[in-house]
Amino acid sequence: MSRLKPSWQAVLAILFCLAAIASGSIAAADPAGVYPYEATKGLILALIAGAALVSMFRIPAMLEVLVLFIGAHVAAWLLIRGIAGVEGTARAPFYLLIAAAWLLAWRCVAVLSSIRTGSKQVSTALRLIVPTIFGAWILIIWEAVTRGAGIPFILLPPPSSIGVRIVNSLPILAADVNQTIFKAVLFGYLIGCGTGFLVAILADRVPFMRRGLLPIGNMVSALPIIGIAPIMVMWFGFDWQSKAAVVIIMTFFPMLVNTVTGLAASGHMERDLMRTYASDYWQTLFKLRLPAAAPFIFNALKINSTLALIGAIVAEFFGTPVVGMGFRISTEVGRMNIDMVWAEIAVAALAGSIFYGVVALIERAATFWHPSVRGG
Repeated sequence: MSRLKPSWQAVLAILFCLAAIASGSIAAADPAGVYPYEATKGLILALIAGAALVSMFRIPAMLEVLVLFIGAHVAAWLLIRGIAGVEGTARAPFYLLIAAAWLLAWRCVAVLSSIRTGSKQVSTALRLIVPTIFGAWILIIWEAVTRGAGIPFILLPPPSSIGVRIVNSLPILAADVNQTIFKAVLFGYLIGCGTGFLVAILADRVPFMRRGLLPIGNMVSALPIIGIAPIMVMWFGFDWQSKAAVVIIMTFFPMLVNTVTGLAASGHMERDLMRTYASDYWQTLFKLRLPAAAPFIFNALKINSTLALIGAIVAEFFGTPVVGMGFRISTEVGRMNIDMVWAEIAVAALAGSIFYGVVALIERAATFWHPSVRGG
């Protein structure tokens, strides 16, 4: 049996290395006439081609992952580090080698995804490592393209500059997060989802309310935020209360519609069985219909976790005190501080992901019996 198991990613990475060798220097000469990459070009090629060649042999999966990970990321670091100071001078070999390193990372993720283990801790670690590498390479390619092509800072700053801005602006970002998330978003989310759930129970109990509310809910869900936000600012003032009101409106009806739909998800046979046990409405609700509706309710909670953040940030564009994520984005755009704008966007994305993740973890704990959870 052959000891070789070449993957298309490894073969393509080697072809890209050969094309980079044939295409000349990685970057143009700097003002001093020195090619910034000539000292490390051989090392970069050796790292990529060597890792690709090693991965073609039948070796243990974890060893292959280690070789691919080191080769891809060290090569990418050398490429991006070398372009610093001579941005905009990258030639075709620079992009070919970045693409080759990315192919090695792709192969690394593919091998990690194929590993099967009986350890729950290792499986959990693999589920975290794979998206982490994937996300890191989005940032690496972003950094390489913006620096290699010399894209103007005002159009798209590199991730490294955004990271520096985040570190240097922690007090400002913390105040904005407190104003937008810990006041407007959390308050509006809890009130909106809570009232939506209670009204859904009432609508399920009173049929004419269900027939009247659901069409209105679908209509209100389609209303644009930019139409609601100015009105809420006029009604509730410029502080966080008006933003919380926008969040309440945005989260109320998705919870209402999903809960009503979920309450109708239990089958007729199950309901007939509850009636044979002489169960009243509330016993049937708590023991059968709400558990059956739990996936729908948590689906609404996850949808609302992102809608709430979007609604609060957009509402801050229409009037707010001199603090808040939406306020900071709108004012810093006017000042051309694009790195600060991206810093706020990055923090908002991180906060939204954490919010969504917390709801998803609660869902897994509460609906452990559901096939979608047991199957995961």
